[in-house]
Amino acid sequence: MSEPKETTLHQRILSDIEGRIVSGEWPPGYRIPFEVELTKQYDCSRMTVNKALTQLVKAGLIERRKKSGSFVMQPQAQAAVLEIHDIKAEVQSLNLAYSYKVAKRVRRKAQAQDRQMLDLQQNSSLIEVICTHYAGSKPFCLEKRLINLQTVPEAADEDFEETAPGPWLLSLVPWSAAEHKIFAVGVDQEEGAMLSIPEATACLVIERRTWNKSGPVTHVRFVYPGNRHALYARFTPETVK
Repeated sequence: MSEPKETTLHQRILSDIEGRIVSGEWPPGYRIPFEVELTKQYDCSRMTVNKALTQLVKAGLIERRKKSGSFVMQPQAQAAVLEIHDIKAEVQSLNLAYSYKVAKRVRRKAQAQDRQMLDLQQNSSLIEVICTHYAGSKPFCLEKRLINLQTVPEAADEDFEETAPGPWLLSLVPWSAAEHKIFAVGVDQEEGAMLSIPEATACLVIERRTWNKSGPVTHVRFVYPGNRHALYARFTPETVK
């Protein structure tokens, strides 16, 4: 069965605009065509164009200015850049044996909280995966992940028993934007049990969302026991002009 016309056009608009921005054809500050112009160019509804532009805003590629239009974003200066690391490689760098165990893997409809975390539509479906990564015999971190089936339909047939969700996604789905949130929590009873630590133990939490040109890809929450993990980032100062 072929995709609906509006869905196909939505993907095409995303791909076209993202390609022009990434290639440098549309540099920072460039005003992209108004919605009405894009509607005529792609022979589609204004809602389809608006949806595509909204995703580009959330991916950090464009910004909207009231009464002025949409513009390619200026690059953001970052104090430090967090790479998406392979947990297996992290554990092996400690000269410890790596393993992981899937505690839960289920396909379900997105609930209100899921839609907020992944910016999903009302009737979206997703895959929820919960697993524990081990360094030797001790839990190294807990992973709670949501995968958007609209963007990654292949996840519906993957059980993640052989390959963890993170490296599986990185090998299959290129991402164009990522957002990290880092904070500390006192772990609750359920998560503490999965990490073999007492309730309220201080833990480092890293939450990440990724997108590609088709939309949201995944939301993941990593919980690390605070006394077993440190976060490092190397960066250089901006050139003084």
